[in-house]
Amino acid sequence: MRKTKQLKIGPVGQKVLLLFLTGLTLSLTVSYNQSKYIRIIKAAAREWKEINRRALSRSIKRLYKSRLLDETENRDGSTTIQLTSAGRTKALTYNLDAIKIQDMKKWDKKWRVILFDIPEKHKKARDALTRLLKKIGCYQFQRSVFAHPYECRSEVEFITEFFRVSPYVRFMIVEHIDNELHLKKHFELI
Repeated sequence: MRKTKQLKIGPVGQKVLLLFLTGLTLSLTVSYNQSKYIRIIKAAAREWKEINRRALSRSIKRLYKSRLLDETENRDGSTTIQLTSAGRTKALTYNLDAIKIQDMKKWDKKWRVILFDIPEKHKKARDALTRLLKKIGCYQFQRSVFAHPYECRSEVEFITEFFRVSPYVRFMIVEHIDNELHLKKHFELI
């Protein structure tokens, strides 16, 4: 078994690992939800297009040398690149540790509200979801109600999928909250 070299992986390398993981996740998913598959595939396609080709090539070479990716020569002469188990672990680590909501250049004056009612049997996942929503900057209104002014649907969907609590979580975009002055101050929007 090859030993994994420890290296700092840059943003392009992280994105490559996450995109490979997206493909792996789709292939391992038991339930079939066509709209969710299409959304994930479209998001992955956009991310691939945004990567500089030279940086992509360098990152894949570094990931291969670090044993996070593996390649297999196929009979038809093509090459298959896939995540190793260490690569899957690293991708998941990056995904949760580096998840962050990007500020918008100009706030669209809409609030993203996350609500959940997660059963007690999923208490650990509920607590982890709460901690992570706070960590990424969501404001906690009540025990199971959070808000953020910037687009964060994909981040919330990833977190809820990761903790397997999606059926219990709702995401809303609202234009007015009766105490939004407090929220605007909290997010330094005024």
